[in-house]
Amino acid sequence: MESQEILMNEGVSEGYDAADRLFDFVGEGGATALVCESDPAVREKISDSLKNLDYQITSPEKTKEALKAMRFHVFDVVVVNELFDTTNPEANEVLQYLENLNMTTRRRFFVALVSEKYRTMDNMAAFNRSVNLVINLKSIEDTGKIIKQGLAENKAFYHIFQETLQKMGKA
Repeated sequence: MESQEILMNEGVSEGYDAADRLFDFVGEGGATALVCESDPAVREKISDSLKNLDYQITSPEKTKEALKAMRFHVFDVVVVNELFDTTNPEANEVLQYLENLNMTTRRRFFVALVSEKYRTMDNMAAFNRSVNLVINLKSIEDTGKIIKQGLAENKAFYHIFQETLQKMGKA
């Protein structure tokens, strides 16, 4: 009996890597955000804006780290620069991962795309890139306000949908 407990504990401890579990404990009502931005100055501005909105921030430096974080946690907000860890915006693996999630999971993420070429709050560009919101790099100082407004619009837009899912027991 004792040998079985030792084996189970060894198996559990071998399979568990604390570095893989970024959010073992998130306070009640704690909202989380993933910031995928290569430029440290821009990343800091985005992170500070989100911290002011009471988000707990994860800021990976590489795509592999971001994908690993999303594998273990559904973030409330994901802010990703279209050139994060790539030179080709069409080959952004973080955006590709989010785009390929099943719709039920994807709707739980609010995704903001940071771009130099699209205008802030450009709904057609957001639709085209399969994100909820676009933030132009020139508007990065107003990230907090922009995301707050985008979240409010998204909540209002999907309110009936979410309510229906809850009534059906699928939320």
